[in-house]
Amino acid sequence: MGDVRDEETEQLIRRFVDELVDVAPVSAVWAHGSLALGDYRQGRSDLDMLAVVESAPDERLRAALCTMHRALQAELPLAARLNCSYLVRDELADPERRHLTWAHQDLLERPVTPVTRRELLLGGRTLHGEHAEAMVPPVSDQVLAEFIRTDLREYWLPATEAWRRWLDDVWVDVGLLTLARGTTTLRDGRLLTKGQAIPLLGELGVSAWLVRDIHERRYGKPERLGWGSRRRRAVETRRVMRAGIAAALGQGVSAGRAG
Repeated sequence: MGDVRDEETEQLIRRFVDELVDVAPVSAVWAHGSLALGDYRQGRSDLDMLAVVESAPDERLRAALCTMHRALQAELPLAARLNCSYLVRDELADPERRHLTWAHQDLLERPVTPVTRRELLLGGRTLHGEHAEAMVPPVSDQVLAEFIRTDLREYWLPATEAWRRWLDDVWVDVGLLTLARGTTTLRDGRLLTKGQAIPLLGELGVSAWLVRDIHERRYGKPERLGWGSRRRRAVETRRVMRAGIAAALGQGVSAGRAG
């Protein structure tokens, strides 16, 4: 889709970095995901950030970060889509370590996954300080594949049991694109953007109608669906997810290639 940047987003990024370095002792700030990989669309994509801090944030710093994020959002509404994990420098090597994260308008703790780490090393954007390659250990194909299988088996497969959630746009889009991207990585090691994954949905059995629905929601003018269409979409999505996950879990580990 090409590298799409806009001044409003760039202004927010500069403002975030400037304020963050005044609030916290940060060694680096990186952008990852669509913002770094050329698939960003303002108002539709999240702004995914990682910041490396020298020590675990104490209560004072947690409060300061919370205040900073909320003030940014109050002044710049686009900041509602800005997420940032605060990684402790000495704990970067542990992919299971849970890091303080601003997401969904609040502070929580979650790990920085092997997929995010591989994406960061392949195409992260350095906004401040050291580059990721100098600080983040490489992610092996084995670790990457095992994470994807575990995510499909333990999160996405059980999620197909609650059928009503699949009436929602977000579940349809994220679920099917996660499946397409994960299947590709397991098959040949490539990491895809969401835009690159959409054309591959048909290979998983997704109908042309549903592929177009997902594409328009990200890149065009989505149609407002009625109850019947949403129900039809939910049935198809759950069927594809279950079949696709079963197929993915049956694959052997591929010695994939980066890129």
